Amino acid sequence: MESGNTSSDFILLGLLGHSRAQQVLFGIVLTIAFMALVGNALMILLIQWDLRLHTPMYFLLSQLSLMDAMLISTTVPKMAADYLTGSKSISPAGCGFQVFFLLTLGGGECFLLAAMSYDRYVAICHPLRYPMLMSWPLCLRMTMGSWFLGAADGLMQAVVALSFPFCSRQEIDHFFCEAPTLVRLACADTSVFENVMYFCCVLMLLVPFCLILTSYSLTLAAVLHMRSPEARKKAFATCSSHVAVVGLFYGAAIFIYMRPKSYRSAHHDKVVSAFYSILTPMLNPLIYSLRNSEVKGALRKCVASVNLKNQQPQCTQGDFPSFKLFPGCP
Repeated sequence: MESGNTSSDFILLGLLGHSRAQQVLFGIVLTIAFMALVGNALMILLIQWDLRLHTPMYFLLSQLSLMDAMLISTTVPKMAADYLTGSKSISPAGCGFQVFFLLTLGGGECFLLAAMSYDRYVAICHPLRYPMLMSWPLCLRMTMGSWFLGAADGLMQAVVALSFPFCSRQEIDHFFCEAPTLVRLACADTSVFENVMYFCCVLMLLVPFCLILTSYSLTLAAVLHMRSPEARKKAFATCSSHVAVVGLFYGAAIFIYMRPKSYRSAHHDKVVSAFYSILTPMLNPLIYSLRNSEVKGALRKCVASVNLKNQQPQCTQGDFPSFKLFPGCP
């Protein structure tokens, strides 16, 4: 191994080459990223705009959309700039920021999904006690706790990962800086850090995942005992959306961060990372909006309101200030 050097930039080898097929794939990636940003921004605006959606459930959903929008903004702009300009370098500071934000948002989303599963458990199993068991102060504490735990994990791993000396060949076989990939380039013994990182993954992934499984197991048991077919159908529709999001996100995250080192493959890591950092943020708003009548109703109401404003006649008063050309005009 050559002597360490932490001053030079890292080289991101990227996800795509410049063949014809990969240019088409690059266009697809940009389209997915754009749809993800628009979809999550629309979810946030609808929840903020419609007073009927000012509930703990939809507040948590707006936080999920915010995390997804920030997650895709952390990786895709840099990947697109590198692809278009041919410059694949990233500074240690830029690499550290990517590790920090990815782990902050990913870890925060793990705990946020657990909070959302608890919300659905209370709403279905204890509907009369919902205002007490899922109060606004508790909802805000769970949200702040999700952000704080994710940020703490991200800051710790980013600082420690960049403190190692790196070999002169600082090529990262990825399209963004990810902690497990970055540690492979270190010229020092990283076994202690890898063990600590694995423990953090257990804490950030398996603990919320177990809470989610417990909540949905209890919820499923309650749904199966419902006498009303309509109530059972509505509960299944709501919970199935949440379970789909959990399966997509946790499946990819566990594959990346909890596999043994001997089973790791750079190609597989890039593909699965693209799935959870690009594709999942696009699917989340689609899953929640297409299977949620309240969100679809808010969207129709918003579109109708915009159309009504566009069709409203312009008022002109001319030389007679007290004369109104159209009823209802100021």
